[in-house]
Amino acid sequence: MVAKFYALVMMSLLTLCKQKDLNPPSSEAAAVDFEWVVQETNIPWGMAVLPDGSLLYTEKEGIFYHVSDGKKTEVGRPEEIYLRGQGGLLDICLHPDFKNNKKLYFTMSRQPNGEKGGNTALFSAEFDGKIIQNTKLLYQATPLTTAGHHFGSRIVFDKKGYLYFTIGDRGDRDLNPQDVNRDGGKVYRLKDDGSVPADNPFKGNDGKTNAVFSYGHRNLQGMFVHPETDEVWTNEHGPKGGDEINIIKKGANYGWPVITYGKEYSGLTITEETSRPGMEQPLYYWIPSIAPSGMCFVDANVYPDWKGNVLVGSLVFEYLERLELKNNKVVARHKLFEDMGRVRNVITAPDGMIYVAIENKGILKIKPQKK
Repeated sequence: MVAKFYALVMMSLLTLCKQKDLNPPSSEAAAVDFEWVVQETNIPWGMAVLPDGSLLYTEKEGIFYHVSDGKKTEVGRPEEIYLRGQGGLLDICLHPDFKNNKKLYFTMSRQPNGEKGGNTALFSAEFDGKIIQNTKLLYQATPLTTAGHHFGSRIVFDKKGYLYFTIGDRGDRDLNPQDVNRDGGKVYRLKDDGSVPADNPFKGNDGKTNAVFSYGHRNLQGMFVHPETDEVWTNEHGPKGGDEINIIKKGANYGWPVITYGKEYSGLTITEETSRPGMEQPLYYWIPSIAPSGMCFVDANVYPDWKGNVLVGSLVFEYLERLELKNNKVVARHKLFEDMGRVRNVITAPDGMIYVAIENKGILKIKPQKK
């Protein structure tokens, strides 16, 4: 079944370019200057810039790296990682007070010892500048399955100190996304110690408040907190067409798979419905799918021409997409770093600099724009 799924995925990717683009992006007219921070990577998934300007990043195969003064050093390999298909070591995020407590968080697909299969898990840990240690499991999604797709996952903190993370539907769209008592196809919210906020919107079957914050998602691999509104923005993979950007609302249902702008990978219809009362509409959706990955908001004056824009990586078309917005509407699209490789992630560092991770190439930093 897994082999059949991936065969269908590859067939769909080959036909994506045949779909008519509803709003085709233009190539960036001016060259973008950049410098390589690290090269010779495989699949760099998560990135975090430390207060001293050095970089922590994750390799999907299960390795943490620290990059400082041009030197890359391995600083950890988590145990019980479920390296299968899209699964592996995923995102990394610093605690808002990392400068003082050295605390960080990461997600990975985990296979508990002796169990069969895996699912996405959230951990906290500490980094002293030399090694990642004191790892603690905060959340383990269930059930464990041998499916190799739709693990998610991204992590962010809002200004109130709440931690948000994502888990994909794990390929079980008929059960997981629309049931708030099942993991998968969700955005979750926790306190920084892993406990569940009392005002989370749902109660679990055991009577306790559960970690789910929004539901009805497919596979979320991009997320940021808007610096002005403190809203959580996500992107998620659609099937064939129908990738989405959403602003996450407490307790909201984002529709998958009841409503979608996408189709089956074979081209068959999933549903005739693209809207339904009580289900949220995306801020933006792509046809054809770009296979969106990391996503960030450009807020600093470092890039004055891009301020207020959103950057999104494209895996299938191998470029970085720059979206111009006006009143939360996409008014223009632009392509950066065309044909350089699969853009896995893009982040904005505390100093406003933008870092871009490209599979099998490395991690680059975009130089400031000249005024």
